Amino acid sequence: MTSLAAPCAIAVFDIDGVLRDVGNSYRRALADTVEAFTEGAYRPTSEDIDRLKGEGIWNNDWEGSQELVYRYFEAQGKSRESVALDYGEIVEFFQRRYRGPELSNPDQWTGYITQEPLLVDKAYFETLTRDRIAWAFFSGATRDSANFVLRRRLGLRDPMLVAMEDAPGKPDPTGLLTLVDNLTTQSRLPADLPVIYAGDTVADMQTVGRAKVARGQRRWLGVGVLPPHVIAGQEAYRDKYRKTLEKAGADGVVSDVNALSADYVRQLISG
Repeated sequence: MTSLAAPCAIAVFDIDGVLRDVGNSYRRALADTVEAFTEGAYRPTSEDIDRLKGEGIWNNDWEGSQELVYRYFEAQGKSRESVALDYGEIVEFFQRRYRGPELSNPDQWTGYITQEPLLVDKAYFETLTRDRIAWAFFSGATRDSANFVLRRRLGLRDPMLVAMEDAPGKPDPTGLLTLVDNLTTQSRLPADLPVIYAGDTVADMQTVGRAKVARGQRRWLGVGVLPPHVIAGQEAYRDKYRKTLEKAGADGVVSDVNALSADYVRQLISG
């Protein structure tokens, strides 16, 4: 982001499920991993994954994969201590599915990540800049994965990003707070600009809630974005997912991140 004239707000975006559809990539890799480490006995459904993420503490899909494997074996009467799981092996298996088998080559991306439909385009962010909205990205994805979509797919130049390697996992607000501080300094923004964080999970909305506690002098607002697999589902499931985000603290919920326009932001901060 470059310096903006008379900005009115800061919009921070999650990436997975918000800017890109990960239903056939991250979520598929998670299901593959659980299936492999339960020796084919259990493959979690999309609803199973949503229930896990609805707990608000499984933003990291590697850890989520491990947790679902443990829960499967617990349901079979085994204790976690008796299940021989190697977290490093889980991560490697997941990454070979998601990123591709050439893990030693940082420029080789041949896995599920190449099949992710984009949910937004570069013009959307250009419009935000024109309409005096500063923007940046806070994601639980790895930096390489996040930059694959931000730089290579969307063509954004030097996007400000806090990724998995840069901060504790959500709902810890450290990454969001650091990102906003850095953006404020770099772009010479007023210290009291309202911040809107757009995400698709309970952990995202809880992150905003914790930011409010940590930095109460600034206004923090959470906008839930219904991910594509929810939009494609039954109306009852969409309503349930919306209510889950609202219960977690969302100040608004949209069906598409493109609905988070400057007009929407201004209505939100004036409410």
